[in-house]
Amino acid sequence: MYLFLMYSHIVTVVPCIFLGAYLFMRSKGTAEHKLLGKLYMSLMLITASISLFMPSNVGPQFLGHFGFIHAFSFLTLYSIPTAVLSIKRGDVRKHKIKLVILYLGAIVIAGGFTLAPGRYMNELFFG
Repeated sequence: MYLFLMYSHIVTVVPCIFLGAYLFMRSKGTAEHKLLGKLYMSLMLITASISLFMPSNVGPQFLGHFGFIHAFSFLTLYSIPTAVLSIKRGDVRKHKIKLVILYLGAIVIAGGFTLAPGRYMNELFFG
C-alpha cells in the first residue's frame, strides 16, 4: 500500500513543480492563470492528502506516524483554501503571499527533503 501511495504522491506533485514555476512567471488574472491555478491547487490538495496516509520513514515520528515533513502537508491543506478565499475577496496580495509561501515550503523545501539519505528519491537519483 505504501508504494501505491508513494507513486500517487509523486504523480501528483511533480506536475506542481513545473505548474507553480510557470504560474509565477506568467501574467496573473488571465483565463490561463485561473485554469492552471485551479489545476495546481487541486493537485496540491490531492498530493497533501495522500502524504498524510504515508508514515514517516525518516527521523522522529509523532503519534507513531507523522514526521516533520508532514508539516508541509498541513501547510498545503491550510494555504490552498485560504488563498482561494483571499482571491475571491479581491485580496490579491494575500493570495500571492500564501501561494509563494506554499510553493517555497511545500515544493522547494519539502522537495529538497525528499533528497535526504534514506528517502526514495535519494536512492533514485544518487543510488
